[in-house]
Amino acid sequence: MHPKPVIVAQSNLMVSPDYLQLVRFLIEPFLESHQSLRLDCEPLKNQQRIWLRLAFESDDKGRVYGRGGRNIQAIRIVLQAAATLAGQSIYLDVYGNVERELGGRERSSEDPRPEGDRQRRPRHSSARKS
Repeated sequence: MHPKPVIVAQSNLMVSPDYLQLVRFLIEPFLESHQSLRLDCEPLKNQQRIWLRLAFESDDKGRVYGRGGRNIQAIRIVLQAAATLAGQSIYLDVYGNVERELGGRERSSEDPRPEGDRQRRPRHSSARKS
């Protein structure tokens, strides 16, 4: 016997996702201290655009962003998918992530590093037997 299909009625009234809970769910596993997370959600342009702001301890920045920014990019993609389903657009702004370079210029941690600024691993020379 096959299960009966579930029919979901769609209404014209769009329900906005709980972005604060979604961000909390996605970010907290990367944080050492959950109390350090600060969130703010501001709807703009008749609830069509959502501006999410978050801040956390700088010690957690590496874990939240992940290698090459993979974690934060995945979080942004999930948020964008939720917003798209609700007929909205979303912008995630991360605070407390500004570093000082040696030249004194401020740079967001999302900005790519210049080519010569990358840290390189030391190469290990393998001893060959002749």
